[in-house]
Amino acid sequence: MHQTTAMLIELGAIILVLGLLGRLAGRVGFSPIPLYLLAGLAFGQGGILPLQASEEFVATGAEIGVILLLLLLGLEYSASELVTSLKTQYPSGAVDFVLNATPGAVMALLLGWGPVAAVALAGVTWISSSGVIAKVLGDLRRLGNRETPVVLGVLVLEDLSMAVYLPILTALLAGVSLAGGTVTLLIALGTVGAVLYLALRHGRLISRAVSSDSAEMLLLVVFGLTLVVAGIAQHLQVSAAVGAFLVGIALSGEVAEGAGVLLTPLRDLFAAVFFVFFGLHTDPADIPPVLLPALALAAVTALTKIATGYWAARRAGISAKGRWRAGGTLVARGEFSIVIAGLAVGTEPRIGPLATAYVLILVVLGPITARWTEPAARRLTNRLHPAPRPTPPTPPTTEPTEAVRTGH
Repeated sequence: MHQTTAMLIELGAIILVLGLLGRLAGRVGFSPIPLYLLAGLAFGQGGILPLQASEEFVATGAEIGVILLLLLLGLEYSASELVTSLKTQYPSGAVDFVLNATPGAVMALLLGWGPVAAVALAGVTWISSSGVIAKVLGDLRRLGNRETPVVLGVLVLEDLSMAVYLPILTALLAGVSLAGGTVTLLIALGTVGAVLYLALRHGRLISRAVSSDSAEMLLLVVFGLTLVVAGIAQHLQVSAAVGAFLVGIALSGEVAEGAGVLLTPLRDLFAAVFFVFFGLHTDPADIPPVLLPALALAAVTALTKIATGYWAARRAGISAKGRWRAGGTLVARGEFSIVIAGLAVGTEPRIGPLATAYVLILVVLGPITARWTEPAARRLTNRLHPAPRPTPPTPPTTEPTEAVRTGH
């Protein structure tokens, strides 16, 4: 009885603190993710008030948070939109991968963490935060801008890439052999291909089977189906997150919209718990030793993301102003980086503190670069290439007119 009482008090305190932090972040105008991470650091090992009774519940809630994050992301896209993005934006996706995954891999190797940690840290620096970027686009009223489809195209490709990347990373972390890793990758690709085919050909039938006039029934069916598929995917070493993402893609139309509305509050709750859980397992004393590498990595990858957005927007024929806006918008990292680091901490514990510091820096810097990259680039361009001074007007001639010369 005492254990249950302590758990309820701890959970209530955590959720209350998260609500207050979220309200504070909303008033200031930036993402609450860094505040959630800081709360986790405060409640975790080496923090101000370590948790004990509710740790197991928080761990389960964190797993559900990741699943809901990916499910809601999948509900935002239809299978046809994903296929179209693959056909038109794949060069931008390739540039994005090379420019932004390379710094993370190089940093891990320089720190002596080994090739598996290099693959994990490459993912941390590669993937932008869809949640933070979507909020920033809405706050800045840029959803109708010409460069916004380019930004969303890059994000969609990153999300699709997770369906391949996460199974590979999971196999590497589990120490699976080359043959086993190949089988896992083939299973992942086959699963993704099968779901996309079913969503394209029979998406309406799937949505009709799940649909219900009762909000309660729709919530239970979609949430239960997602957990079942996520569990099966985890058993097949495809990743529970990818399984949830594929469920979201398979649903469309009114069912997707209704499920999104019903599940959004649950996602927000459990996603906040996930970020707290990640912070709980990071000792604040471990962050100062990795702060300089995190700052260096953040500086480099902020520039590479700006270059990615600029190149992708230029390829789409967007003006210079739109190119800079697209680049600055892509800088923020967040939920995916933490998910990847959370998978890898069992193999390389030092990834946790570095990823926490890295995400804290860029989740704060991201909204700033989204707002100020284009004005800063314009001012710098004007300084380097000042506009030519206007030619002074030609003074009027003083030569007498014909009428003056003739006396008329």
